Amino acid sequence: MPSLVDSSPTGSSHQPQKSGLLRVLRNYRFPLFILAGVVIGAIIGLVFGERATVIKPFGTLFINMMFTLVVPLVFFSIASAVAGMSSAKRLGKILGGMLGVFAVTGIIASVVMIAALWMTKATEGVQVEMTQPDDVEDVGSIGDQLVSTFVVDDFSKILSAEHMLALIVFAVIVGIATSKIGEAGRPCAQFLNSGSEVFLKFTSIIMYYAPIGLGAYFAALIGELGAQLVGDYVRAFLVYYPVAIVYFILAFTLYAFFAGGRRGVTRFWGNIIEPTAISLGTSSSVAAIPANLRAGERIGVPRDVRETIIPIGATIHMEGSSLSAILKISFLFAVFGRDFFTPGNILIGVAVALLAGMVMAGIPSGGFIGELMIITLYGFPAAALPIIQIIGTVIDPPATTVNSVGDQASSMMVARILDGKDWMDQEEDARATSAEARADTTSADQT
Repeated sequence: MPSLVDSSPTGSSHQPQKSGLLRVLRNYRFPLFILAGVVIGAIIGLVFGERATVIKPFGTLFINMMFTLVVPLVFFSIASAVAGMSSAKRLGKILGGMLGVFAVTGIIASVVMIAALWMTKATEGVQVEMTQPDDVEDVGSIGDQLVSTFVVDDFSKILSAEHMLALIVFAVIVGIATSKIGEAGRPCAQFLNSGSEVFLKFTSIIMYYAPIGLGAYFAALIGELGAQLVGDYVRAFLVYYPVAIVYFILAFTLYAFFAGGRRGVTRFWGNIIEPTAISLGTSSSVAAIPANLRAGERIGVPRDVRETIIPIGATIHMEGSSLSAILKISFLFAVFGRDFFTPGNILIGVAVALLAGMVMAGIPSGGFIGELMIITLYGFPAAALPIIQIIGTVIDPPATTVNSVGDQASSMMVARILDGKDWMDQEEDARATSAEARADTTSADQT
């Protein structure tokens, strides 16, 4: 390995430092292009305001391509990962570790927001004019909602991002069925694996347009939301954004350190820019799935872990939603002159936040059901509903970003729990073995 210390007679170290900087820029040039596009777009939105929406179609083009890609990518990724698992026991461990990590991180997020609100007294003296909602959406019974969460009544409905959990269940069963029939299922397993590789490459192709698409989308987003961030709800904005940023930096750094020590932290922050930019710009965890899967592969998360947890996490793991649920509850208590900071109210708040961040998030109209649950559990009138809906709109971009990036941190922690502290080394060894096998196959074919 070449030394980074200059061994020339003059002893100058300028050239190695320069080459090191160039190497960093070369390795991270694409994430830096995306970040630059986002920053330029935000500046355009701030400068031109609503006039910036004229370039929104360029952003919508990118978003639509991502949403078109996500359904086949999720299906092939999960089905091929499950079909390739050595045993059903491995799948059970992944799912068990996933649910445990999701619950713990959701509780931590809730406690962080409670502590921030208690220390800053940020919601004291809030005054918001209330209006009775014109109509309330009929979401049916909770039993019907749960059924429609996991299954649909027609195959064509599987092919939609609106039924993501049903698609995930379908993909898992396809993978299990493929694995169970042994040799007869091998052609199908190869097809699923090939499909996964094709759509990951599809993702790579689309991402070349990401700096332009995200820049245009951010310009329109900032131009449209600028007026909403002023007025009675500015306090929610001023509370949530700093807390979300602090949680994003500190909590995810700690999670990455738990997962892989210093190397885990380095890999996490070195590969998370793409999913961060996409989730922040689109306010969609689902749209960020392809970029998150790419990031997980570069980090070294085992394939079966990342291709199971990241798609599922996009629908039922919402740390940002846990943060926002606590803020909404505290905001309503302040509006109605009640004290949120009692043991009973706090415990109910944490439970509601966990349900909103895990269970309700995966149910159709789950966000609306979560908001109704907040109102009914605490006995607020129906007029309180528009208040928390507006808060949700204002804080949606950073909440979604925390949700999406949290899926990546969770996949790393599950890998640590399942495969031990050397999980990154094991994944590197597996990649090397796979590369050697492909090289041998290519050589044999040429012979």
